[in-house]
Amino acid sequence: MSKRVLIITYYWPPSGGSGVQRWLKFAKYLPESGWEPVIFTPENPDFDLKDETLLDEVSPKLEIMKFPIWEPYQLLNKIRGNKKTHPGRVLEQKDQGWIEKGAIWLRANLLVPDPRIFWVKPSVKFLTDLVKNGQFQAVITTGPPHSMHLIGRGLKRKTGIFWLADFRDPWSQWEFLDKLPMQSFVRKKHAELEKTVLKEADVITTISPTFQRDLKKIFDREIELLTNGFDLSDIPAGFKPVKKKSLQLNLVYSGIIDSIRNPMPLLKAMKEEFKPHKENVSFTFVGRVSDSVQEQIAIDSWLKSHVHFAGYVSHEEVFSFYEKADALVLILTNTKNAQGNIPGKLFEYLSTKIPVIALGDPEGDSSEILVEAGAEKVMSFSDHVGIQLRLRKLFESDGEHQDTASIDHYSRKNLSFQLAKLLDEYSIS
Repeated sequence: MSKRVLIITYYWPPSGGSGVQRWLKFAKYLPESGWEPVIFTPENPDFDLKDETLLDEVSPKLEIMKFPIWEPYQLLNKIRGNKKTHPGRVLEQKDQGWIEKGAIWLRANLLVPDPRIFWVKPSVKFLTDLVKNGQFQAVITTGPPHSMHLIGRGLKRKTGIFWLADFRDPWSQWEFLDKLPMQSFVRKKHAELEKTVLKEADVITTISPTFQRDLKKIFDREIELLTNGFDLSDIPAGFKPVKKKSLQLNLVYSGIIDSIRNPMPLLKAMKEEFKPHKENVSFTFVGRVSDSVQEQIAIDSWLKSHVHFAGYVSHEEVFSFYEKADALVLILTNTKNAQGNIPGKLFEYLSTKIPVIALGDPEGDSSEILVEAGAEKVMSFSDHVGIQLRLRKLFESDGEHQDTASIDHYSRKNLSFQLAKLLDEYSIS
C-alpha cells in the first residue's frame, strides 16, 4: 500500500515559472516509488505568471486540497483602484508613490517572513485533525515563500508527524531581503524563525551545494542535496533543433530578466563583435524582461533591430524557440547568493543538446554542472573579451550538438527516486 505524503506549496498550476516545476515533477514521479502525494495549496493565490498548459501534467488521480488564503496585496490593489501590481514588480518600479513605498515598508517590517503569513494559522488548524487521523505518513513544505515552513513546523509541534523542509532559495541570507527597507531587529526575527525550522524539521533539502553549506553554517546538521532537473517527457515529439550553419548565430534566452539578472554585458559584447554581420545575428528573450533592460535596448538602434521580445509563453511553447536556436543563453544572478544559483532551465537546456553560453559566477555550482556535462563553463559578467571570443566561436561553428549523456542523474524521475529514498529512510511508516 502506498504511503501518503502531504506537500504544502504556494505555487501550483496554473501558476507558471520555475517555482512550480520542482514539486509538480516530484508529484508526477513519486507514486512510482510507493509514495502517494497529496497537494495542499491556496485556493486563490496571487501569482504573476500563468501557464494553463501545466495543468495537463497534473494527474487526474492526484488529490489536491485547495484552501482559501488572504494576502495583503489584495488590499493594496483595492486601495490603488484595482490597478493590479504584482508584489515582485513593486520594488522594480522607478516611480513609486507613497502607497507603493508604504506597502514595501510594511512588507519588509510587519509581514515576517512574507505576505503569506496569514495562511499559516488557519492552514495548521485545518490540517491538524487530518494528520492526527493518520491521513499522511509525512509532510513536505517548500519555500519560498518561507511561511510554508511555518505550517510544517506547526503540524510537527501538534502531531509529531515526519516533516521535510525544502529550501529552493536561502531564507535569512536571501538576496531578496537585502532589497527591502528592513529594520535590523526584523532581520534577526527572520534568522530566529529559520533556525527553528532547521532545528525541528526531520530532513532539510536544498537545491545546490552552496546553499547546502550555507544552511549548515546557520544550524549544524545534515542538509540533503536535491537539485532541480529535467524531464524528457517535456520535450515535444518531433523536437529537432536546427542544424547550425557557419557565420550565423541565433541566441535564445528563456526565463525572467529582472534587477538581479543582467544580460547587458552579453548584448554589448554581441553588438561589438557582430556589428558588420547585420542579417546573421539575433537574440530572442522568451519570458518577462524588466523595463530597465527593455529601455536600454530601445535606445540602441543596433540592439533594437537584433533583439526580439517574445514575451511570456507556455512551457510547451518554449521548445519551439529552442528548436530555432543556435545557442541557449543562461543569465545567472549577480548577487551574494550567485554561487548557489542553479536555475531549473540549466538542466532543460542541457537536455536539448544545444550549446549553452552562460554568464554568472565562474566558480559557482552552475559552472561546475556545465563543465561536468561537457559544456563551456560560466563566464564572468566582467569578462568582456572572453564573452566576445565565445560568441565568435559559436558564430563560426557548424559543429555537432554537445553530448550531455552524463546528466541522466538529473532527470526528474531519478531525483524523485532520491526523494522517496529520503522519505523511506527517515519517516515512520
